[in-house]
Amino acid sequence: MIKALRYLALTPVLAVALALVTATAASAAVWSSTAKFGSWSNGGYTLYNDVWGSGAGPQTIWANSYSNWGVWSNQPNTGGVKSYPNDTRYIGASLSSLSSVTSSFNVTDPGGGAYETAYDIWDSSNAYETMLWMNKTGAVGPLGSEVASVSVGGYSWHVYKGSNGSNQVFSFVNTGAATSGTVNILAVLKWIESQGWFGNITLGNVQFGWEITSSSGGENFQVNSYSVSG
Repeated sequence: MIKALRYLALTPVLAVALALVTATAASAAVWSSTAKFGSWSNGGYTLYNDVWGSGAGPQTIWANSYSNWGVWSNQPNTGGVKSYPNDTRYIGASLSSLSSVTSSFNVTDPGGGAYETAYDIWDSSNAYETMLWMNKTGAVGPLGSEVASVSVGGYSWHVYKGSNGSNQVFSFVNTGAATSGTVNILAVLKWIESQGWFGNITLGNVQFGWEITSSSGGENFQVNSYSVSG
């Protein structure tokens, strides 16, 4: 179960300073949106603000390109994921037909709040969801129970398996904390296939962003560079 952190409130001066930084980034960007489900397509990718959780607060997404974007998010100090601002690319090929699917990322995460920096990877029918938690802050945890530990795709993971009632969820939680690096996504999916958890699925959306549970007072999240190859 995901629970929110308890932490000190921002001073008025710091809150204003952070708001100004965010306003400057958003106003200088090529695109920005405060709409809960605002989206923007660029270079074969689509950015989504995706403020979907119960009791969610305001969030502004901005972008200069698919590989340089960010959000200012002010989510209350309560449990449950409030938003998943993300960068999505659709692949549309079966595992057996793919020779490589990798992704590189470099992000600047805030020091406060409760969130994880995560890939959310789907098969084309949305029956199977694979999450790669590259970094996490605060009292957040994956769905299901831990079923394995494995080193694959360039990282060492604790692996959780569960269901959200609509689809199977496989969560790989990085044993370290990465704010930059390269992930061999195909290797992770092939490992899942080798366990018999799914077959030769068609890889659909590869998403990357932050699942934000709390960011009270407002926090800045930024992608400095990002790409998916495959």
